[in-house]
Amino acid sequence: MQRVAQSWLVLELTGSGSAVGGVTAFQFLPILLLAPMGGLVADRMDKRRVLYLSQSLAGLTALILGTLVLTGKVELWMVYALALTLGLVDAFDNPARNALVMEIVGRSRLTNAVGLNSVLINGARILGPAVGGVLIVTVGIAACFLINAASYLGLIVALMLMREDQMERPVPERRKKGQLREAFRYVRSEPVLAVPLAMMAVVGLFTNEFEVTLPLMARFTFGGDADTFGLMFAAMGVGAVIGGLWTATRGERPGRALIRLCYGLAVAVAAAAFAPWLWLEVVTLVAVGITSTSFLTLGNSVLQLECTPAMRGRVVALRAVAILGARPLGAPLVGWIGEHLGPRVGLAVGAAAALLVGVWAQARVKRYDSERAQAA
Repeated sequence: MQRVAQSWLVLELTGSGSAVGGVTAFQFLPILLLAPMGGLVADRMDKRRVLYLSQSLAGLTALILGTLVLTGKVELWMVYALALTLGLVDAFDNPARNALVMEIVGRSRLTNAVGLNSVLINGARILGPAVGGVLIVTVGIAACFLINAASYLGLIVALMLMREDQMERPVPERRKKGQLREAFRYVRSEPVLAVPLAMMAVVGLFTNEFEVTLPLMARFTFGGDADTFGLMFAAMGVGAVIGGLWTATRGERPGRALIRLCYGLAVAVAAAAFAPWLWLEVVTLVAVGITSTSFLTLGNSVLQLECTPAMRGRVVALRAVAILGARPLGAPLVGWIGEHLGPRVGLAVGAAAALLVGVWAQARVKRYDSERAQAA
């Protein structure tokens, strides 16, 4: 709900696709710069303690934004500042939250758990935008932010109810120099980690900018309002739930499945870019949700399964940089393309990027297999 409301708020304040891309950039810039440090903190500390603090601060930013909108004092710079603050929080929250999954369920259930986690998140993606769209046109945007602020209380209670004695917790990393450089060297030396990270970076940079492209499609391509945007985002959520369930039933899958899913994502986004009618756009967005969620879920699983436990927080943080940290660069670019060349072109650029990085990854994997066979 907050993401729908934030994008629509900026669009109402400015009428600019570049401005919508700008607020997304502010929200994800800290992840680009600080997520590796957040991953190091996750490797050194109790991840639940990190989450207690990060979830509380995230709820506070939503409360402040809701209050500003409710009182009519909100300005664009305030939305940007709060988006930047939320990004700072998420730079430490995201690595700890994702790395905690392995500690909760263990290695054998990781892929299933990540898939089910995606189902829960994207189940909310179905309900949230639909409810958010209704709230925006009935009681106003502020309600979306205030309800979101209250929801963080449930997350904090969930953390308190976890049973520590049933968790598989690794020995925390001791503080020493060069631990971030060590993580970068480790990932570069392991193609099974480097290739998925590169793929997710390109997809995060150009393809997964739906919070920028969909409001532009809703308003300027199909002549809709917040309800239309909510419907389109909810359609992606339906597909995301399907994709999450599919991934959760697969068990441990080889990294090559990422390449096939990347091709599928390219086709789905291309179909969404050129759908001539709103009903067909909604159908294609279901396919986008399926492929994008399956791609990101499997990528998360591959990275956590292939990395050593001592590096898990930092590797997951690099995934956050690849997917979310790329958005400060991609969101303004895609927003500018959508505003000046058309929303359909913005989506088409994402489809082309997914196709090209899939081709590159397939060639890279073949070369790696050939080199390994020669060495043997």
